[in-house]
Amino acid sequence: MMIIRPIETKDLSDLLMMAKNAGSGLTTLPANEELLLAKIESSVNSFNQKTEESHRFYMFALEDTTAGRIAGVCGIEAAVGLNDVWYNYRVSTTVNASSELGIHKQTPTLYLTNDMTGCSELCSLFLDADYRKGNNGRLLSKCRFLFLAQFPHLFHQKVFAEMRGYSNEEGISPFWESLGRKFFSLDFTHADYLTGIGNKSFIAELMPKYPIYLPFLSEEAQETVGKTHDNTRPALAMLKSEGFNFNGLVDIFDAGPLVEAFVGNIRAVRQSRLVTIEVGTAEDFDENDRDPLIIANTHYQDSRAGLVSKQALVGKRLLINKSQADSLKLKTGDQVRILSLRESTHTKTSTHSKISN
Repeated sequence: MMIIRPIETKDLSDLLMMAKNAGSGLTTLPANEELLLAKIESSVNSFNQKTEESHRFYMFALEDTTAGRIAGVCGIEAAVGLNDVWYNYRVSTTVNASSELGIHKQTPTLYLTNDMTGCSELCSLFLDADYRKGNNGRLLSKCRFLFLAQFPHLFHQKVFAEMRGYSNEEGISPFWESLGRKFFSLDFTHADYLTGIGNKSFIAELMPKYPIYLPFLSEEAQETVGKTHDNTRPALAMLKSEGFNFNGLVDIFDAGPLVEAFVGNIRAVRQSRLVTIEVGTAEDFDENDRDPLIIANTHYQDSRAGLVSKQALVGKRLLINKSQADSLKLKTGDQVRILSLRESTHTKTSTHSKISN
């Protein structure tokens, strides 16, 4: 069975292997054992409520209970930029005009900003290549929305995701080569790694403070502004289907786009609803089911999520078997939050249709 649960220290070796396989561009998952352990401990402390709410970091693991290993991870940062400055470029327009010469020139321009400070971030999404099939990717990504729906008071009303920017088959970012390298004298992978391990002071020290006129960059670099890495396109498509939109900000290293949404406007948050569990003799979930339900318990510290067949839902009752109940920390009478894994054209009534912070 594939279940979502909070990450634990015992997952370190699996997480390190996945980080090494992720390659460059996944800043929040550096291939550094010490830093990954720190991330795990930060998540453990957050779920144990040993950290201030605004400084909490939640990391979820997708566990293959049959194989006894984790197959993927995803995270939510409660608020960015409160400890370290959060940088992005805003893609804007500079207009120069002369009525005397009859010239009106619009120039795309990058401005260094800290606009996302305090907002919540969806981050650290990575699925092992062996598990990129079936419903695993959707489950891993969308489980976070059920957590947001259940505990909206723990997060900012605006949530965003920073998408991995374009790089070629050799891992070279044209945007970095045309801009960043000129100021940092570092390879993209090295600069990205330093950011991932928390060494961000060099950004403030070396990053140009003045606007960057895009025509000064190479044509290849200009074309990559707001463009995602090939491997990131499915994740971007999923977020767009949930109501996320490009907000005009891009990453300062690879120019990958930021997409954002208000929590209350996210499809999964609006359409999720609470039902009551009944433990009985239900069949195990068929992993070939193309249109299952995501089911998440309403616990905080013992958060769990998984998939069940839609046939298990009868009115406001959801029938599961004992094995499923044990894996998801449930018993008869418990409430669970459910959501159709795939997008629905009909908006369902949600117990959290209005969410405010």
